[in-house]
Amino acid sequence: MKTQEFLEILNDHNGKSLLFEYAPNLLVGANYHITEVKHVTIDSVDCGAGTDAWKETIIQLWEDPNELGKTEFMSAYKAMGILSKVGHMKPYVMDSEVRIEYSNANFHTAQLYVNDYEIRGNNLLLKLASQPTDCKAKEACGIQAPATVGAEAQVGGCAPGSGCC
Repeated sequence: MKTQEFLEILNDHNGKSLLFEYAPNLLVGANYHITEVKHVTIDSVDCGAGTDAWKETIIQLWEDPNELGKTEFMSAYKAMGILSKVGHMKPYVMDSEVRIEYSNANFHTAQLYVNDYEIRGNNLLLKLASQPTDCKAKEACGIQAPATVGAEAQVGGCAPGSGCC
């Protein structure tokens, strides 16, 4: 989801409680805070010597251990207030991908994509998802599509000295 769409959804549903589902049926605790917003520029080189660049907006959530019993979630209105203040200080790149950075005692730190959202009563539920790593230079490295190649061929196609990886 792009930053602009994310902010529009929050604005359109500002009277609702804002919930984040970081895995199926697992919610970020009601004791979460928005602790940081990162405007990130990625400037990369892949294993096939291809270059790429893009921007991302990363919103960090943290669960306050002093508020473990909290049951009332932050409102989309309050989240918009925080994110608007950030946008005035450091403008958003509206067509950048938005990601939510999160972890807890049972879930490793991850930057999760906003995959979808649902309205459930008075709640705005943002569904988060991970994206697996992938080789962007499959053609340059001689790696065939996963449906037609086994693990041995993939390793062989990216062996030391092969010009890839």
